[in-house]
Amino acid sequence: MAKRILIIGAGMSSTSLINRLLEQSEALDLYVQVNDTNLALAQRKIHGHPRGEALSFDALDKDIRRPYLQNSDLVISMLPARFHHLIIEDCIELQKDVITPSYLTAEVKALEDKINQAGILVLKEMGLDPGIDHMSAMKMVNDIRKEGGKMLRFESFTGGLIAPESDNNPWNYKFTWNPRNVVLAGQGGAARYLQEGEYKYIPYHRLFSRIKPIEIDGYGEFEGYANRDSLSYRDVYNMKHIPTIYRGTLRKKGFCEAWNAFVQMGMTDDSYEMDNVQGMTWRTFLNSFLSYLPDETVEQKIVNQLGISQEVFDKIKWLGLFEDTPIGMEKGTPAQILQKKLEEKWGLEKGDKDMIVMWHRLNYEKDGAEHEIHASMVVIGEDQDETAMAKTVGLPVAIATELIIKGVITRKGLVLPIEPDVYEPVLNELEVCGIQFSEKQLF
Repeated sequence: MAKRILIIGAGMSSTSLINRLLEQSEALDLYVQVNDTNLALAQRKIHGHPRGEALSFDALDKDIRRPYLQNSDLVISMLPARFHHLIIEDCIELQKDVITPSYLTAEVKALEDKINQAGILVLKEMGLDPGIDHMSAMKMVNDIRKEGGKMLRFESFTGGLIAPESDNNPWNYKFTWNPRNVVLAGQGGAARYLQEGEYKYIPYHRLFSRIKPIEIDGYGEFEGYANRDSLSYRDVYNMKHIPTIYRGTLRKKGFCEAWNAFVQMGMTDDSYEMDNVQGMTWRTFLNSFLSYLPDETVEQKIVNQLGISQEVFDKIKWLGLFEDTPIGMEKGTPAQILQKKLEEKWGLEKGDKDMIVMWHRLNYEKDGAEHEIHASMVVIGEDQDETAMAKTVGLPVAIATELIIKGVITRKGLVLPIEPDVYEPVLNELEVCGIQFSEKQLF
């Protein structure tokens, strides 16, 4: 009898996952069910495949979802991370394996004993970041350790960007992921990392001014800003005594300086709704964050008060924020209003391709000498469905599913892909799919 795979969520990141499992369904004898609140979307993702079925049920309603989970052999949750514990709680009772690409939350961690007692596999952080970052990092670190090396530095950056051939705006950026997450990035607490044995903290208002320049062969100059929590990865990667550990997000050179202007003005604030939004133009929206100086234009005020460069000024002007045209919203927070403008200007156009870039820097000591390795992965999307983001998030999940069905991955319990018996076969298959790292030994 065919193994039933239930995928909950048919959004952008699920496309490559669904396609891959349908392609393998005959060979592995799979029946793939795809659920989404938007039935038409689920049907489009299945595209009439005889071993696929589109569903539309409320996955957040326990009574409704439970029969579907019961009838499945393996469940893949592509829901937002905050909902995974609901699915996992049911799967513990029903003794069903679960895979998700999202971060391990405190709610799921609290279920670890019950997961172990049920004898099921809950494979978390099996996407891009988290996911491919863990697997590639642990492979490199474990190879260094096998050769007698001692880790001194680990830095890792990932970015969802626009491919060079589709890069046609001065920000060198377009939305390839959830726009709201981009606008709110870095909020909610200081970024924490370790530098040469010293604990470092970057508050949100300084985040985009403390960046690391990074150059990737063939793709030019990038810059990285710190992720919220790098320190917890000392335990995840078994690097408790490493002097430097830093994880961050990649953007093209020049992005962070311009984005920092919005942060300093308060335009990314999502904590309050603005007044008289329905009467605002983009120019008055921008001006509302600047001092009252009736003898200066908005353009003069933003330059004088923020001290921005001509390059940053041109980026803001290109967005249309100096234009006296209506915003077209009844209400909204500063972040929501800014997001509306960015979606108008940073949206993917027909034929655009996205790009995923991941970069690791590892320093280690061996035989009394220090060595440094850089590793980079660049993936270009095929189109607006098979995006680089969809491939790098979805394919690791699909491949892990196949390896579980084949009996290659046999672990049970709450698992992250940081052990060789999980990451090695997944990375090997990703390489077959063209997702691989280039390594360069500097010294």
